[in-house]
Amino acid sequence: MSKQITKAIEDYIEAIYILEKDSSSIKSIDISKLLNVSKPAVTKITNELKQLELISKDHYGEISLTEKGRSLAIKVYEKHIEIRTFLIKLGVSEEIAELDCCKIEHILSDETLKKIIEFNNK
Repeated sequence: MSKQITKAIEDYIEAIYILEKDSSSIKSIDISKLLNVSKPAVTKITNELKQLELISKDHYGEISLTEKGRSLAIKVYEKHIEIRTFLIKLGVSEEIAELDCCKIEHILSDETLKKIIEFNNK
């Protein structure tokens, strides 16, 4: 994959992964609602995700992760969970932990994440 994975790409891939856990059929409107973004914004990013071979999108509009997309989504999702857990263990409220981890997960180094995981597992 020559194009860099952006925060937006990670957010959309993670959203699709979360939606796939609850439904076998995902449409742009589902992503739009979950991420609180416009349907045209979803269309733009999903076209990019399709070009990157992270999702497949049929002519009925159903969206699903490819193997490559699912692998990335799981990595992003697990990072999200670890950071959220860490913040809650520090005493941050669940609501603020969720908001903050959405920001932190995109800029955190692998070294710091590794230490957070070690801390969470103590």
